[in-house]
Amino acid sequence: MAGQKGVGYEAIADELRARIASGDLPPGGTVPSENEIRAKYDVGRETAAKVLRVLREEGLISTSRGAPSKVREYRPVRRQANARLSETVWGSGQSMWGVDVRDERPEVVDLEVDRIEAPARVAEALGVPRGTAVVRRSRRYFLDGKPVLKAVSYLPADIADGTRIAEADTGKGGIYKRLEELGYKPTTFREEVRSRMPLKEERQALDLERGTPVLLVVRTASTSDGRVVEVNDMVLNAASYILDYVIPSA
Repeated sequence: MAGQKGVGYEAIADELRARIASGDLPPGGTVPSENEIRAKYDVGRETAAKVLRVLREEGLISTSRGAPSKVREYRPVRRQANARLSETVWGSGQSMWGVDVRDERPEVVDLEVDRIEAPARVAEALGVPRGTAVVRRSRRYFLDGKPVLKAVSYLPADIADGTRIAEADTGKGGIYKRLEELGYKPTTFREEVRSRMPLKEERQALDLERGTPVLLVVRTASTSDGRVVEVNDMVLNAASYILDYVIPSA
């Protein structure tokens, strides 16, 4: 392809994308510059710029002013949903993060706990009238100094008020262990997952590079009699996560 006049930006992007996938351009490696693309493929500045823009918007490369473009490094957190939500983990006082990240613990930043009226969607999920009081727990999690997750939990105030659930430090085993102690042991967890491009505030909260999508996970925790005792809205940096679910066949 090199030197062929009239070659389109899609073909050049395909070639560079294949080199990234094969490891010929490894994570952290320098990507050909705009000038190098122009010289190698005999294309104009606009075409070369578009090649890099496409790869950047796909999340394959990162750029910063005054520095060469680099292949983005992908060091994912493997979020093992079944294992981390198992009673053997939180029931014994362990952190669910110990399942996902064994060598380190995340830093919790911007932790806020307050009491609000349940938003309409949350009230519906909890099965309570709109405006019912809930305890809201909002926080961000950092790994290696970078934000990877923002989570906001909502719990019925008639359960959480005056307990450690309404405090910053919920103690070993977290809110699920406290719910169990209060007689509201969660026995079923449901997670809905979808992806999209981030809103402005999500991009800022997770310090996302341009072209990085987010994963939205909504978890509900229910007791054996079907009462929903938590709604947890999570926004995950899609470049930081693999979602791992084990589904029994029976």
